[in-house]
Amino acid sequence: MSTNIRVLPEAGFTSYAPGAGDKSNVRWFVCGLLFLATTINYMDRSVLALVEPLLHKLAFMGWDPALDNAHQTLFNNNYGNIIICFQIAYGIGFLIAGGVIDRLGTKIGYACAIALWAVSSMSHAFVYSVLGFCIARAMLGLGESGNFPAAIKATTEWFPSEERSFATGLFNSGSNVSFFVAPTLVAFVTTKWGWQAAFITTGSMGLIWLVIWLIFPYNRLRRGSTQTQANLAADFKNHAGAGGAVPYSVLLRRPGLYAFAVCKGLTDPVWWFYLFYLPKFLNETYGLDPQHAKWEIVTVYMVSSFGSIFGGAISGWRMKLGHSVNSGRKFAMLLCAVLVTPIVFVPHLGSLFPTNAWPATLVIALAAAAHQGWSATLFATPTDMFPSTAVSSVVGIGGAAGAGGGAIFTWIVKHYFSLHPLLIFALAASAYLVSLAIFQILVPRLGPSQPPRPNSRPGDQPLFKPA
Repeated sequence: MSTNIRVLPEAGFTSYAPGAGDKSNVRWFVCGLLFLATTINYMDRSVLALVEPLLHKLAFMGWDPALDNAHQTLFNNNYGNIIICFQIAYGIGFLIAGGVIDRLGTKIGYACAIALWAVSSMSHAFVYSVLGFCIARAMLGLGESGNFPAAIKATTEWFPSEERSFATGLFNSGSNVSFFVAPTLVAFVTTKWGWQAAFITTGSMGLIWLVIWLIFPYNRLRRGSTQTQANLAADFKNHAGAGGAVPYSVLLRRPGLYAFAVCKGLTDPVWWFYLFYLPKFLNETYGLDPQHAKWEIVTVYMVSSFGSIFGGAISGWRMKLGHSVNSGRKFAMLLCAVLVTPIVFVPHLGSLFPTNAWPATLVIALAAAAHQGWSATLFATPTDMFPSTAVSSVVGIGGAAGAGGGAIFTWIVKHYFSLHPLLIFALAASAYLVSLAIFQILVPRLGPSQPPRPNSRPGDQPLFKPA
């Protein structure tokens, strides 16, 4: 079967690869590696939240046993500042990592990122001050910022449009599986060897993954461009630099970049909130320590895994039924945005069921699952608007916006969450619908102007021009 690609002089889109017979199952092995990397990524960053109650025993953290949980001002300020250091470094790292990965390529760029974050994670075990934690978290943030720019670039290089959000949902579910594994693992190693062992354990997993990634012949087995990517490359050809990389000055003139960045900036902070404050919420509201909150935490992230996979599959499913890329992506985003809204009732559930954490846990689980479905779909949108040589840069800019929004939201949370939880949950509930409205204003039409004919051969697909 011929795999020659026709390229329009103007940008065009199809949702199919140039030759379905050329699809290799190796792409699912790559997706599996991305899944493992994302799982390790989130395990490394979640360790701090899981050992947070154990940090009460460290004098330099400022916990005062004479005060109740709602008035630990010094400890909360120190803990919040450590989190903010990670988020600021994570955001700065995104701005650097995206462009670097687009220039180095996926294999080398990903390897550099995970090497840095694995070593940084292990370094937490050797610090004995708030400043030490801040430095370790900052280095971890710089390294971990490379995960999603590299992973989304990999899905662009290995999957056609109708499979990308599903593949993204699969590997992104690792962020949830990590919380299915991490609470049990961290509880086990900290009981035996102390909180330091938790950081060493998860950090060493990254080094094992790095060896496998370096052995795998990524570039030799990689498939050719999809028709969508070939046409996007043609659209950006006159603006591309060495190696096809697109300068930031060009990307900054595209409304799609701002649509993606705004959505990340408004909704990523909600996930940061779940990530860093769920154990703390269960501890302060229901008196559950890490050991006794284990199953509630595992439930939230297990349900989130299904949300990531099935939410990511929705847009591709609609596209295969004959709907456009625009309809497929935005329908999935709207559905997820609506499913988040019940989280506004969580503070009331704490009052209605003061000794039973499960009603609140299940509502948070639904919202977290909806977030992951939203995230899987949102991550696919840059691949519908930009060539693969610019995808990491776009994802990096969006990730920086998300990290910046996360830092701002963490500042709000650390000042108001203990005494005004309804404010925080109301902001979380509304963030997705507001984001989707802004995305629609900036990008009224995403992808082709009409859907490809279902059941037709990829070579028969018309080449649509963007609206």
